Amino acid sequence: MTLPGLPSLEFGLAAALVQAAELPHVVEPTIVWVAVAYFAVVTVIGAWATRRTRTAGDFFVAGKGIGLVALSLSVMSATLSGFAFIGGPGLVYSIGLGAMFIILPAALTNAMGAWVLAKRLRLMAEVRRTITLPDAIGARYRSPLAQGLAGVSILVAVIGYMATNILALGLVIDAVFGIGVGWGIWLGMGITMAYAVGGGIVAGIYTDVFQGSLMALASVLVFLFTLRAGGGLSGISETILAADPGFLGPWGHLTPIAALSFFFVFGLGSLGQPHVIHKFFMLRDPRRLRWYPLVTTLALIVAMLLYFGVGVSVKALTVQGAMEPLANPDSATPLFLINFTPLILAALVFSGVAAAIMSTVNSFMNIGAAAMMHDIPVSLGKRVENELLWGRICTVIISISAALMAQHSGMLVAFLGVFGFGLFASTLVPALAIGLNWQGATRAGAIASIASGLIVTLLFETLAFFELYSFPMGVTVAGLSLVLSILLFFGVSWVTRDSAARTLDPDIRIVMEA
Repeated sequence: MTLPGLPSLEFGLAAALVQAAELPHVVEPTIVWVAVAYFAVVTVIGAWATRRTRTAGDFFVAGKGIGLVALSLSVMSATLSGFAFIGGPGLVYSIGLGAMFIILPAALTNAMGAWVLAKRLRLMAEVRRTITLPDAIGARYRSPLAQGLAGVSILVAVIGYMATNILALGLVIDAVFGIGVGWGIWLGMGITMAYAVGGGIVAGIYTDVFQGSLMALASVLVFLFTLRAGGGLSGISETILAADPGFLGPWGHLTPIAALSFFFVFGLGSLGQPHVIHKFFMLRDPRRLRWYPLVTTLALIVAMLLYFGVGVSVKALTVQGAMEPLANPDSATPLFLINFTPLILAALVFSGVAAAIMSTVNSFMNIGAAAMMHDIPVSLGKRVENELLWGRICTVIISISAALMAQHSGMLVAFLGVFGFGLFASTLVPALAIGLNWQGATRAGAIASIASGLIVTLLFETLAFFELYSFPMGVTVAGLSLVLSILLFFGVSWVTRDSAARTLDPDIRIVMEA
């Protein structure tokens, strides 16, 4: 996920994946067998989870029985995906320390998530039996329309996000097994779907725990090898400063506006990422939430050591001439592993990449199926019978649709994936993260913010895709749509403030005041 000179910054990050064609092949018996062993473990977890999944509540919210450590590892896995291992180091190599503004908000976001969302969502799951985020929006504003709009937004973004992630999974599997990207897409999709359809989010959570632990271990070990290869942090810094001082500047090769836009969008926007905040419904004991920011932030710091270490080390090695300059920055991690680490560690990392992508895909499968089977029908005044069965059927439909899109990879896949983060943020952050903490929010304000986020994001990303319009350098569609959505949320709520009391049911008021 490099940073080519495309009109939209976030479009460039997604489009580079499909332009890359493939990752370097690392077909070695050790790497192949470690990957096979990983897939076997995932299969066992899926079979175990399927036996535990008996109701729709089990399928979508894990029976509200997940512990704090499992929740934190799952959030870390879903947050980072394969970007931490492939796209992230390549981005650091390309633009320097400015790439760190994507991950610097992590501690702030974890604290805000626990403070403004986690406890209220978990309590709402008790008083209203909510199982989805649009459910929570519908209950907060007594509005089927708001719930339906949120469900549509999630479904649209999920399909695109899944297509790009499945394409990335196909690239990784092809790099390991050498079977071609097309077969890699369907092999990865088939394995993920096998445990997701049967075990639902239970399988996803415990697969996340396994792969999150694997990710953390591999990240620490690789970081130690980056220090060894580059001569320690001081040696890496001296080498880079002599050739490219701007690389280690506070903004890297980004403009200040672009770097701060990263911080704003990824900091505040993370409060609207459903594959992460949906997991708050699942916590067994809400009283443990006071430890959530610390545990999750420590997990993220450990996992991000590879992100930073490989990026700066490969930059120093190319300056020294120990590595050739990278034609494709996404090759930073594979080439470093092949040339500077033991083969078994490379095998762990490649398995970790596949694991991270699969865990994120599983989360998207689950929330997409919930939007299709539950939220959209409920907003139309209908409720599906046997939600567990139809949840599984919808999971299959969404999965195959996304895999078919990934199979026909090209700029369309990048276009579908690019607006996901911004669309989630602009449609969910105001109505959910702000609305659950402000009793003055109104139904009209929520509907206006969700609708504006959906329209503005799709409109301007489409214009950027066809090169009909682009914002000045550093101004992102995600940032603009989020700001407009928040302003509309407050503005319309103020204009319709007389309806605020009628919008809020007594039990929801108690949840908000808890």
